[in-house]
Amino acid sequence: MKTIKLLPGILLSVLIAFAATFLESLLPVHVIGAAVIAMFIGMLLNYFLKGTGIFSTGIKFTSKKILKFAIILLGLSLNITTILNVGKMSLLVMVFTLLTCFGGGYFIGKALGLNWKMSNLISAGTGICGGSAIAAVSGVIDAEDTDIAYAMSATFLFDMVMIVLFPIMGHALGMSDQAFGLWAGTAVNDTSSVVATGYAFSEGAGDFATMVKLTRTLSIIPTVIAFAFINLRLKRKAALESGANAAEIKANFSIKKIFPWFILGFLALSGVASVFSIPAAVVSTTKTVSKFLMVAALAAIGLNTSFSSMKKEGLRPMLHGFIISALVVIVALLVEIAMGIV
Repeated sequence: MKTIKLLPGILLSVLIAFAATFLESLLPVHVIGAAVIAMFIGMLLNYFLKGTGIFSTGIKFTSKKILKFAIILLGLSLNITTILNVGKMSLLVMVFTLLTCFGGGYFIGKALGLNWKMSNLISAGTGICGGSAIAAVSGVIDAEDTDIAYAMSATFLFDMVMIVLFPIMGHALGMSDQAFGLWAGTAVNDTSSVVATGYAFSEGAGDFATMVKLTRTLSIIPTVIAFAFINLRLKRKAALESGANAAEIKANFSIKKIFPWFILGFLALSGVASVFSIPAAVVSTTKTVSKFLMVAALAAIGLNTSFSSMKKEGLRPMLHGFIISALVVIVALLVEIAMGIV
C-alpha cells in the first residue's frame, strides 16, 4: 500500500525529468542543464498542484531517497587514482577557492541576513560542483526545498555568464590550454558548464578542465561529513535550549543517526572504479542513470517549491551567489599566477 502511494509522485518527477532532458538536448550549447530545467518546470507545476496530496509522498521520496542513490551511483564514474594525478596541480587552487567559498560565504551570508543553510548551499554549489554538491549537502543539513531552489538558481545564473566570458578572458590573458583548463575547472560551478567553458577555449583545455572538475567533486566527501557534524551540534544546542534532558538528546541526535551513510556508498563505488577495470560502457551508463535520477530529484524539489515562497528572500541569495562566484574566479586566477601556471 505504501509503494502505491509513492508511485504518483515518482512518476510525475520522472516525466518532468524526461521532458527536461529532451529540452536540454535541443540546446546548441549546454548553457542550462536538465536539472535546472526540471526544477523550474516543477516549480511551475507547483502552482497547479497546490493542495493536491496524491503526489506528495512520492515527491518527498524522490527528493530525499532517490537523490542520495543518484549520488552513490556517481561514485562509479570517479577513478580516484586518475583524478589524484591531476589533483596534484589543482589541489592548492582548490584549497584557496574552498576557503573563499565557505569562509567568505559565512560572512557574506551573515551580512545579507541569509539563514546558514541557504548560505552554505550556495557556497557548496559554487566551491564544489554545482547541483551535485548542493544535493549532497542538503541531505545532511535538513535544508528546505526553497533553500535548495535558491542555491541552484544562484549558481546556474553565474554559470550562464561564465560560459560566455571565460573563453574571452582566457584568450585576452594569453592563457595556455592547461592554465585555462585549471582555471575553468576550479572556478566554474556545474560540471556541464565546466565542460562547455573548457571546450569553448580549446579541446586540450576542455579535457583538462573536465579532469580538474572531477577532482573537485571528491571534496564532496569531507564537506558532507563536516556539515553532518555541524548540523548535529546545532540540533543538540537547540535541544538543550528547549529544555530537553541529556538522555533525550543522546537518543534523538546521535552520530549514528546523523552520519551521511550514502557517502560511504559513493566512496565504495569510487574504490571499485579505482581498483578494477570497469568497462567504459558500464561507467557511461551508470553516469547517465545517476544524472537522470538527479534531474528527477530536482524536479521533485521544484514540485515542493513555490515562486511565492522564494519571493520572501528577494535578491539577497542571488547577490550572495554572485559575490562568492566572482571572488572564486579572482582567487583561482591569483593562485595560478602565484604558482607560475598562467
